[in-house]
Amino acid sequence: MAGSALLGLSLLVIGESHMSANDYLINPLHDELTKQGAVVHSVGACGASAADWLKSIQVPCGGDRKGAQKALFKGRDATTTPIKQLIASDKPDVVVLIIGDTMASYGKPFPQTWAWQSVTNLTKEIAATNTACIWVGPPWGNAGGKYLKSDDRVKYMSTFLKNNVAPCTYVDSLSFSKPGEWKTLDGEHFAPSGYKAWSHGITESIVNAPVIASRKK
Repeated sequence: MAGSALLGLSLLVIGESHMSANDYLINPLHDELTKQGAVVHSVGACGASAADWLKSIQVPCGGDRKGAQKALFKGRDATTTPIKQLIASDKPDVVVLIIGDTMASYGKPFPQTWAWQSVTNLTKEIAATNTACIWVGPPWGNAGGKYLKSDDRVKYMSTFLKNNVAPCTYVDSLSFSKPGEWKTLDGEHFAPSGYKAWSHGITESIVNAPVIASRKK
């Protein structure tokens, strides 16, 4: 039944800059998940890699939204919060991670070893708490721009994450659109219509994820 697919579930959603501004993912995704019946806590930290959620570090900007409250945004006083601390506080049924673009190193050689260590160390921390997780990969952007995003690298990053985020379920955002379909502001961050479309794709994937069905039993 519409509006009840996630009823009774608590979701902790953490991510990078896509989750850290008012017109970005933090509001439309939070709203869609809430409409599906979930209790949602969304946290964003600009530029944070997977490893940065293992400790508290200062970031250029961030966002935080709990339940029906409005999102709160910070500038240079923003920090990450260690994932174990967030899980202990929220006791979520599922952690949703939206981390990909910030680790893709667009325009530079891909840091394979560092990326693998960052991703696997974070998934191990989550698994140690016996909490289910869903990892959302990066979407297509517009080639070039401020961050030098490229179709080849984002495809590579998506495949890398798919192969390395276990035991998290992987959500392939590249399947939600065609390259360049969603308008961006800088090659990487979307106009509101893009974030709404991405939010819808993520929500549908979460609703249909086997891990969600198992948590509702």
